[in-house]
Amino acid sequence: MNAPAFWFRPPGLLSGLLNPLAVIVGLVATGRRRRSGWRASVPVLCVGNLTVGGTGKTTTVLDLVHRLHQRGVAVHCLTRGYRGQAVKGQTPLRVNPARHTAEDVGDEPLLLAAAAPCWVGPDRAASARAAIAAGATFLIMDDGFQNPGLHKDFSFVLVDGAVGFGNQRVLPAGPLREPLDTGLAAANAIVITGQDLCGVEKNLSDRVRYPILKAGLRMEQSIATLRHEKVIAFAGLARPDKFFACLNEQGVVPVKAVPFPDHHVFTATDLAHLSNLAAQYCARLVTTPKDAARLPETFCEKILIVNVGLEWTDPEQLDSILDRLTERTRQL
Repeated sequence: MNAPAFWFRPPGLLSGLLNPLAVIVGLVATGRRRRSGWRASVPVLCVGNLTVGGTGKTTTVLDLVHRLHQRGVAVHCLTRGYRGQAVKGQTPLRVNPARHTAEDVGDEPLLLAAAAPCWVGPDRAASARAAIAAGATFLIMDDGFQNPGLHKDFSFVLVDGAVGFGNQRVLPAGPLREPLDTGLAAANAIVITGQDLCGVEKNLSDRVRYPILKAGLRMEQSIATLRHEKVIAFAGLARPDKFFACLNEQGVVPVKAVPFPDHHVFTATDLAHLSNLAAQYCARLVTTPKDAARLPETFCEKILIVNVGLEWTDPEQLDSILDRLTERTRQL
């Protein structure tokens, strides 16, 4: 399901009609903020957002995991495991990429587990306890900024620079998960991902007293080999157009760009359609690692999977934050 277009326009009739419901949702979200979560014995870093949809959380977590590994930190990841069939009860599950599939645990946990131990489950405190018992000295939450079960030592709030906070109204009148002021007050830093087309930094500079970082999306260098090839790009993301735009910025212009809903479960019909398009245009199929996690292994052998990373505008500022957080791990 795609986000309604009116969420990203100035408030109008439809958002006005839905605003009474939004007020209720906002009050409930604000009330949850008053609950105290379980405090872990190790640092807990949350990578979340205030809006529904993709802002690059998993990409950011993978970048942070790499930086923490360079510091010799035993970091584990915590996530809910969206739509995972094996994530039903409150018992946390450690993801095993050799055994679990996207249907079992969700697509993003598979990507995280390839980089660091990853635990899925709705009870973030239980997942944290299991991770610490398994040797974690640092925890990163992929999403869960609004979840009150686990105390966060530091929270990054990610904002997609292309759409910002939309019409700044709470669900269902807008894209916000909670009132903007409530969410900003609970954050410790803002990360604007992609080009800041909405003036997010300017709008927040007088509103918050903590760091505002910026990170651009960067595709792996191997993408250069596709500049003189015909490609068909497909992606099932919250904003698949971001992936297509990244390809264009690298000089790779797809003859066809095929969007699917976020976390889309690819059917045999979908795969046949993509294969037929590739044959029709004599083109190569290209997609993202997140989408590849939901594809059959035999189909992945026929396509090119393009990794997207982050390029921080001020990496020293980020490193300073991580250095302060990891100081506690040296005292354990």
